[in-house]
Amino acid sequence: MTGPVATEMHALLKAAFAPTRLEVINDSHQHAGHSGHDGSGESHFTVVIEAQAFAGQNRVMRQRMVNKALGDIPGQRVHALAIRASAPGETASPAGTLA
Repeated sequence: MTGPVATEMHALLKAAFAPTRLEVINDSHQHAGHSGHDGSGESHFTVVIEAQAFAGQNRVMRQRMVNKALGDIPGQRVHALAIRASAPGETASPAGTLA
């Protein structure tokens, strides 16, 4: 985790979900020169989160829950956000796949 946006994302998700696993991975370096890369170094992220709150929720609902917890960060302050959300005991699907 690096930078103020990543730190804020981590704090918001920790407060919202009390996760048993939380990784905020900055993927921005992989997108240099691509659409949405703004040069800030914090434009593309992957969130890997495991929390009891996701039990019984489908993939779309889990993504909505994470996006809601992050407020204006996705789509406004961060160009792209991949979310791998799971409940304890589940295996998170790779980012971008359907679970």
